[in-house]
Amino acid sequence: MTRVDGDVAVTGLGLVTPAGSEERTFWEGLCAGVSMARGCEELAGLPVDFGCPVDGIDLDEAVGGRSVWRMARFVKMALVAARRAVADAGLSPERWDGDRVGVVLGVGVGGVSVLVDNVRRLDDGGAGAVSPLLVPMMMPNAAAGEVAIALRAHGPSLASATACASGATALAIARDLLLDGRCDVVVAGGAEAVLTPLVVSAFAGMGALSLRTGDPAGASRPFAADRDGFVVGEGAAVLVLERTGHALARGGRPRALLAGSGSGTDAHHPTAPDPAGRGARKAVEAALGEAGWAAHEVDHINAHGTSTVLNDAMETAVISGLFPHRPSVTAPKGVLGHTLAAAGAIEAAATVLTLEHGLVPPIANLDAPPDGSPLDCVVKEPRIQRVERALSHSFGFGGHNVVLAFRRVDADGR
Repeated sequence: MTRVDGDVAVTGLGLVTPAGSEERTFWEGLCAGVSMARGCEELAGLPVDFGCPVDGIDLDEAVGGRSVWRMARFVKMALVAARRAVADAGLSPERWDGDRVGVVLGVGVGGVSVLVDNVRRLDDGGAGAVSPLLVPMMMPNAAAGEVAIALRAHGPSLASATACASGATALAIARDLLLDGRCDVVVAGGAEAVLTPLVVSAFAGMGALSLRTGDPAGASRPFAADRDGFVVGEGAAVLVLERTGHALARGGRPRALLAGSGSGTDAHHPTAPDPAGRGARKAVEAALGEAGWAAHEVDHINAHGTSTVLNDAMETAVISGLFPHRPSVTAPKGVLGHTLAAAGAIEAAATVLTLEHGLVPPIANLDAPPDGSPLDCVVKEPRIQRVERALSHSFGFGGHNVVLAFRRVDADGR
């Protein structure tokens, strides 16, 4: 297929996060650098009884209509974020050519709480007690399907599942759909809602979670010397992508350019990253290649920064090896926890806001980089910085590594 000339622009953002579900509150929360982790009633009695839930929004009310009863929590989050992103882009499903609109949403697990509830029903009441809606509510592609229905989007509708890189993978696929000429608009991002006893217990059992039960707000501490694991979060983010020419022709407002993407696979271990970071390094180099950038031109990196011993060590080695000029580094998981499949999309949105505001949020719970750290981590307070080119890193279980390259737009929107 012949590639279409032109840049890909981000023209809309929609968010549902532990730090807030409005763009302003989300950004203020990141810049405050205060963790959203707290004890969760549904996790009481477990070895890890805290997480970063989404509060302050009635999802049923925000979704509205009769269809809300058939949606799992992750789908509701995705739909709310998608509608807000489309509105932010100045678009309307009533006025666009739905045949040229695509939807790509990353989801790691799907409706696990619906599955658990129906297993209980089966045990207690037999086959007749199982909901006929179990499959459509549980399936990971339900988010993409419901968003497509709500937005009247008849173009490609896809669900990416690359674990914690799923949201970033969705954005990379969306960029390709636009440059291949298959779509004029793509609504893309990620959603996850697995802050449940089953999933939290599983992560804790494998040693992935922080055990700071006496200090939930201090548990997620990316790149800190005493980090001991991540904190489970939930949320969604959706970005509207268009070719820049299409956006400008309709009077749209490019907020940033998605200049490139890259991926690479560790092929090393189901959960542990390759210590040498071969897959992550390949993803970075591929993103730089697509964007046409030299490494020294990168001003800022939004790190994956999970607060686990292995990930942060690998990522530190990759960043310091490829970027000896020390671009600024932030890691939103200190504030938001690890939102899993949603993380890549939420952090892409944060990167866009950094480009727009000329401000880099600090890493929560990191008072200073460890002695001898080669990274220029932003700590304690936001850093005023004009960022022209930035990377957003996403690394997932299974060895999936995806890197997105974003560029600040010029005054003419290009």
